This record gives sequence, structure tokens and C-alpha cells, in this order.
Amino acid sequence: MISPDYCRRMARYNAWQNRQMGNAMAGLSPAELTRDRGAFFGSILGTANHLIWGDATWLSRFAGTPKPVGGIKESPAMFATLAEWQAERFRLDGHVQEWAESLGSLDLTGDLRWYSGAAGREVSKPLGLLVMHFFNHQTHHRGQIHAMLTAAGATPGDTDLFLMPEGGRG
Repeated sequence: MISPDYCRRMARYNAWQNRQMGNAMAGLSPAELTRDRGAFFGSILGTANHLIWGDATWLSRFAGTPKPVGGIKESPAMFATLAEWQAERFRLDGHVQEWAESLGSLDLTGDLRWYSGAAGREVSKPLGLLVMHFFNHQTHHRGQIHAMLTAAGATPGDTDLFLMPEGGRG
């Protein structure tokens, strides 16, 4: 279904997009970042926090890293300031890239079984499908943030995968 190369490219894309998003967020005041915009996770920062929570949750399942504290409902409040968010985002993007770099083809086979708080039960799904979901979840919520940033007058930057700079770690 997917390959280690796909995961490496998507991990680089994730880091690149998060840097651009963070740069756009830096141009807004704390009040603009935390203003409720009617999104599922409220504000720009709330949605960005949820994205960190989701990434850390999935990475804990894939790589055995620590799970984030709290659940989905608490995720928008993970970090109170942009500086805190940016530091954690940088650290987490590094972990995602390290995980992706370590993958071999067999690492993406088989099923993953876990207790899903969202579903309220134990779930088992093909690992490759879940890794695709991981990257899709990132893109989905960054799209929401991109729309909110644009509405707030910020310029989030290019999001097209084919425009991603080549080389380096994203």
C-alpha cells in the first residue's frame, strides 16, 4: 500500500509545512492566534495544538514514543503560547522524520491494535492504512489552519507537494 520512501517524503513535507505555518502564525498577535474562529478546535493555536496531540498520539503507537497528556478534548489547550508550540512542533517533527528514516518495508505490514479513545473501544487496522491516516490527518488540519490564517490576513505559503524544496531534512 505505501513504502518507506512515501513515509520519508511525507515526513519532510510535514516538517516543511509546519515551519511555514509557524512562520505565518508568528505574524499574528496572541489574541488573533487564540480567537475562536468557529473551527472544530476553536482557534488557530487550538487547532495547531490538536495537530501536535494527534501526531504525538500516532507516533506513540508506531514508534513507542511517549503519549501526550490528555485526550482529544484537552488537545487544543496543550500549549498556551506560540513559542511553546513552535518548540514542541520542531522537536516532534524531528521525531517523525527519525521514525520515517528508520522504516523498512516490513515495518509497514501487519495490523496495529490499540484502544481508541475516539471510538471508545479496541481497534485493529492495517498499519499501512494507519500511517496513511497519520499523514492525511496532518494535511487535513493544516488545511483548516491555512484557511484561518488566510482569513486573519497572514500568508501561509505554498502547500503543493511538488513545490517542496529538495534535499535536507524537510
